[in-house]
Amino acid sequence: MKKPRVSSFVLCVGFTLMLGLRIVPTLAMAADTQPIVANWEGTLDPGAQPKKRIVVHITASQDGSLSGTIDYPDQDTSGILITAITYKESTLHFESSSIQGSYDGTMNTDNSEITGTWKQGGAPLSLILKRTP
Repeated sequence: MKKPRVSSFVLCVGFTLMLGLRIVPTLAMAADTQPIVANWEGTLDPGAQPKKRIVVHITASQDGSLSGTIDYPDQDTSGILITAITYKESTLHFESSSIQGSYDGTMNTDNSEITGTWKQGGAPLSLILKRTP
């Protein structure tokens, strides 16, 4: 009895489907993070101390994972690594272990502003981050 051969066409279709199915979840994940990918700027007001501008840069890799850095322009400090970041259904959380800081916020419906709380050292501070061009 002769063994059946798998045609190269069937192999190509199978391979294409496998690749396609692997990419679809990645694209869906990347689409979920797109509203947060931007530069965001706000001002911390610690009361007795001078106000301090903060700029948060959030990027996404091809697999949809987020990363970012924090700048303090008034202090000539930039590139502080965000060590953990999540964004889901308009809720943002990020933290930086090097400055012992974290932020929890919620994005508005037009994706232009995030209202939340910055925690670093002492008391939590209200921080509104606005999308910058």
